[in-house]
Amino acid sequence: MKLFICTHCSQPLYFENYYCGNCGADVGFDPAVLEFIPVAENTDGRVVPVNAGDPRRYRYCSNRAYNVCNWLVPDESGNSFCKACNLNRTIPDLDKNDYHDRWKALELAKHRLVYSLLQLGLPVVSKIQDEATGLIFDFKADDKKKVLTGHALGVITINISEANDIEREMARRNLDEVYRTVLGHFRHEVGHYYWDRLILNTPLLEDFRQLFGDETKNYGKALKTHYKNGAPLNWNRQFISAYASAHPWEDWAETWAHYLHMIDTLETAYAFGIGIRPKTAANTTDLDIAVTADPYHTKDFATIIKLWMPLTIVMNSLNRSMGLPDAYPFVISASVLEKLQFIHEVCYGQRKG
Repeated sequence: MKLFICTHCSQPLYFENYYCGNCGADVGFDPAVLEFIPVAENTDGRVVPVNAGDPRRYRYCSNRAYNVCNWLVPDESGNSFCKACNLNRTIPDLDKNDYHDRWKALELAKHRLVYSLLQLGLPVVSKIQDEATGLIFDFKADDKKKVLTGHALGVITINISEANDIEREMARRNLDEVYRTVLGHFRHEVGHYYWDRLILNTPLLEDFRQLFGDETKNYGKALKTHYKNGAPLNWNRQFISAYASAHPWEDWAETWAHYLHMIDTLETAYAFGIGIRPKTAANTTDLDIAVTADPYHTKDFATIIKLWMPLTIVMNSLNRSMGLPDAYPFVISASVLEKLQFIHEVCYGQRKG
């Protein structure tokens, strides 16, 4: 993610900020321009920029009252929710113990997801506006029956247990996963949605099948086989994760999520001006790089992967110095590299203008 600044006092802001820690101005995120706006609330309830001469007028997203959203809504909009919160259909029962905290964790991850989707120029439309092709989220708990996280026809269901660190870690261990995060779930599930939007019934379907396989094979049977027998030997030669081997749809979703991991992390490195110049023998010059390209606006995928691989070595080395597991426990094979490039080209190719 890029760095944000308070345009009132030029101090850095975090994506989660509700106010500037330096000048004290309230701030809100405007998804139309992907920037924070220092604002003040008028007596009529409207929110106006504090910078003189800025004619824009906003309202706070209604979910700001619950301390789960710091985004703005254009005053002329008919919605009370921002572009990210307008994607919600079901939220947890806030009368239940700790459900608010879980919802807040989910919203933080979802807002980061929506930021990435907007940076990519992908269509982000709620089913409230477009029932046929829109996107909607249901955040549910196992109160009456078991809730399965998943996607179906533009509806993404997230079990709020994923927002509990202990429960999520138990699931990660039980499923023998090397990586499991709330944001990762959002990225994976929205990958299924964009497969429907960008691949299904398009000329890209045959290209998809060449790389990922025939998605028409029985999905339910494939998952049962995977959970019974596990991933095939040497799965990492073809797939980014063991779960990706279960079915072509899961291969796409796992690779899609990984692509979002890559470009968002690279954008952070780009925003901080990170350069890597290891103090080793001259034959390691392939690790000598500076992240000088914004990955969200880089057409050449070779440039992205050239920057990414050295950065992962640094990330893992720093984590090991802290006694932590690798931040990047993945291997990108030649086959996975082709799939990532395909996803990059699909995303870049659908940009307007």
